[in-house]
Amino acid sequence: MAQHWQEILPIDRYIVSAHGLLHDYDRKVLTFLYQPLIGSSCFSLYMTLWAEVEENRLWSDSSTHHLLMNVSGMNLKEIYEARLKLEGIGLLKTFVKTDAEERSFIYELQPPLSPEQFFLDGMLNIYLYRKIGKNHFARLKRFFSDQQIPKDQEYLNITKAFQDVFISAVPGSFQYLQNVTSELEPVPGEQIIGRRDQKGIQIDVNSFDFDLLQAGLNESLVPSKSLTPKVKEVISNLAFLYQIDAIQMKNIILSALNESSEIDIEELRKGARDWYQYVNYDQLPNLVERTQPVAMQVQITEPRTKEEKLIRYLETTSPLRVLKDLSGGAEPSKSDIQIIEEVMFKQKLLPGVINVLVQFAMLRTDMKLTKGYVEKIASHWARKQIKTVKEAMELAKSEYRTYLGWTENKKSGGKTTKTKPIRSELLPDWFDEEAPKKTETTQIENNTEFEAKKREIEEMLKALDE
Repeated sequence: MAQHWQEILPIDRYIVSAHGLLHDYDRKVLTFLYQPLIGSSCFSLYMTLWAEVEENRLWSDSSTHHLLMNVSGMNLKEIYEARLKLEGIGLLKTFVKTDAEERSFIYELQPPLSPEQFFLDGMLNIYLYRKIGKNHFARLKRFFSDQQIPKDQEYLNITKAFQDVFISAVPGSFQYLQNVTSELEPVPGEQIIGRRDQKGIQIDVNSFDFDLLQAGLNESLVPSKSLTPKVKEVISNLAFLYQIDAIQMKNIILSALNESSEIDIEELRKGARDWYQYVNYDQLPNLVERTQPVAMQVQITEPRTKEEKLIRYLETTSPLRVLKDLSGGAEPSKSDIQIIEEVMFKQKLLPGVINVLVQFAMLRTDMKLTKGYVEKIASHWARKQIKTVKEAMELAKSEYRTYLGWTENKKSGGKTTKTKPIRSELLPDWFDEEAPKKTETTQIENNTEFEAKKREIEEMLKALDE
């Protein structure tokens, strides 16, 4: 996969356009509703691009990414990563034109959802609730709400209609328009400045297995016409949001059917949310990057060696899937998921780096994910600003003795020991090339049970590399 320097260069030019007028009220929506989800860097990039478009205009002048780097204080990689997140959340569309000598971009700013759209979105509102918590979420709802105008029986609607106020002129009055009809038509290549309606996030419906879902519904005598395009869009979003497969979705749909055999969308959303909270102990999902960002992937060529294949696997696989693979396909425990989730958000480690940490920690501690041990290594990697899988592997190798001492110190109740630790634990395959050599007093050869366990895990890792 391409690196950021393959996608944009400082000399590449760009123009900013606005998909309709952006209003000052949009700044509050972006600040309080979007910024918690996308982060300050993305927010800053959006605001910087917005500032380049003059007031009441839709296009900016041409500029270079080098100038954007100087103005924003961000390097090219940070700009590229922020751009991808803005694209993903629906705030930016990017267009590119490549000529023989240069490459130019159009960054089309998309208006944010209105507060009403956001709080009723069904995805973004769930992620925001999970991110900022119940109290602050309620505070934001109050901030973007106000009392309705009382319209009870004490008030009568006396508003006049158009025809009650105006009359239409006699046909002869329109004769002067016969020669200016072309003036009423839109000018080719131009558009009237105005506000464009923004749609919420929509997951591709092809990402969900509707064939399997329909097969299950047919067995329950649910008509296929109940799966309208709107219902399919909602199902796709709910499946992504709550990680629901087709089989489980069938049961949720059955509970959302009304007496007319139609699927009630609100009941469908409520059923999916209730199911997720029941399985996850009243928790709601977080908005996280499921795999290593493209800009942080180092294995861009076709992998040839065993280590390159493993790097590709760790870069293109989510931490949840890595946990499942290490468990032979079994679902990870709630505590294991919470450990990974907390580390990812508190220490700001990328998914690929988390994958290396998970593999190293679990094989180092007899396939148990120990919270204190994981958090201590994660904190160290965060201070070292580890961003790629390769960097994480190299640091794990170079700091192996330090990490070994942490576990030895824990076993001894916090007391330090002067004896040199003996390497008698399991380690990932990628560790074998540069890991410290075994001491003469090793006991691995005499422990047949340990050897069997080691061979079992080695075979598992080899299967992942195939």
